[in-house]
Amino acid sequence: MSERSTPLDLRGKRVLVMGLGTRSGGLGVTRWLVAQGAEVTVTDLRPADALRPSVDALADLPVRLVLGEHRREDFEQAEIVVRNPAVPVDSPWLALARAAGARVEMEMSLFFRACPAPIIGVTGTKGKTTTATLCAEILKSWRPDTVLAGNLGRSALETLPAITPETPVVLELSSWQLEGLAEHAMSPHIAVLTMISEDHLDRYPSMEAYIEAKCHIARFQAPVDWFVVNQEEPRAWSCRRAGAGTVVPFGPDTGDSTGAFLVNDRLVWRFAGKEHEICRRDELPLPGDHVVPNALAAIAAACLRGAGPEHAREGLLRAQPVPHRLEHVATVSGVDFVNDSAATAPAAVLAALATYRQRPVVLIAGGADKGVDLRPLAQEIAAQARAVVLLAGTATPAFHDALRAAGAGVYGPCGSMDEAVEIAARLARAGDVVLLSPGCASFGLFRDEFHRGESFREAVRRLAMAATAGKET
Repeated sequence: MSERSTPLDLRGKRVLVMGLGTRSGGLGVTRWLVAQGAEVTVTDLRPADALRPSVDALADLPVRLVLGEHRREDFEQAEIVVRNPAVPVDSPWLALARAAGARVEMEMSLFFRACPAPIIGVTGTKGKTTTATLCAEILKSWRPDTVLAGNLGRSALETLPAITPETPVVLELSSWQLEGLAEHAMSPHIAVLTMISEDHLDRYPSMEAYIEAKCHIARFQAPVDWFVVNQEEPRAWSCRRAGAGTVVPFGPDTGDSTGAFLVNDRLVWRFAGKEHEICRRDELPLPGDHVVPNALAAIAAACLRGAGPEHAREGLLRAQPVPHRLEHVATVSGVDFVNDSAATAPAAVLAALATYRQRPVVLIAGGADKGVDLRPLAQEIAAQARAVVLLAGTATPAFHDALRAAGAGVYGPCGSMDEAVEIAARLARAGDVVLLSPGCASFGLFRDEFHRGESFREAVRRLAMAATAGKET
């Protein structure tokens, strides 16, 4: 059996989890390792108070915690180190562990080894969450036991007890998770690449290095595997020969005999000499033109896995908006408040603005620097948004100057989400959209993009309550 199909024997192994975090990934890894019989130490540079929910969740497990620091002896004595995706692959702590003979894993590489079913993996700068979610909805119409996990706030390892060799499995995979898979020459059976645009250039030395990381999703495929790739987006299409998997395109119709295509206003699937109409564009329940390529990619992946055209139609038509992605939160005094906190790259902000191009928008943006040039985005925002309210962060000063230079009305920076929502609400008029679509990372004011989106929801809820109370007095 190949390495990728052989689970590790973890009984009695000294395993160091590097990065507990505040979401489910670190918790899921730790719980699973304990269940496998490993001797687990968890280390995180953040102190216990900053990790309190995660620390409390581990209280009943035989786990050793080293918080607020990393210790050299822990890395030197570990047989296996499981790194959090936020830990750079070139971390000196990982180099220390490797030099001492440890193997380095991630949650995803452990999952790939242990999963008994073929895996669908979805990546891309933008669209991966929506595509993975739509793909899972289609597959659930065929097999209700479908599992959706990955970079979605749900531990993949904790889904293993529900997975049989026949269970459809869909994973959203970040470039950082793909790095961990590449270290062990792993790619999913069906790989999906939505698109690639500038992002995470604070983590990667160049755009070429970032593209290379995304290509890992198909790098180690065999000819029996499938690579579903966006033929309309040049950077994604340039990755089509990354591995030996069979390429299946999606996008506007080019006459190919195999793939998922938009033909006039129809989404169609072509395979084995047959064409199947799945639905019309105006039947898709999700907003925005950008949802079309996501839906096409989901159709292709799900149908390659075994779902039929009827399942594709049923799944797409019942799809619901994904949290933190153009999520309508409330209408207050005639203004729609929309949470697009997951828009951490310029391409995602542009897609959001295009969705509301027929309406005035007050945009809430800004945050932590990712090494991306925000000046082109500032030009587009200035042309489309009524005003911009900026959240404080390391990217915000330069973003502020670029927006001013482009002629945008700019307010802030704001030190809290409540302040930003309050200013945006004052600027907006009935019929407008207040859109949280930051184009930057969340760190600084918020734990992560999900916390930022949750803070927006709470701020809008308080605004709505105040507006209702004002009407009653």
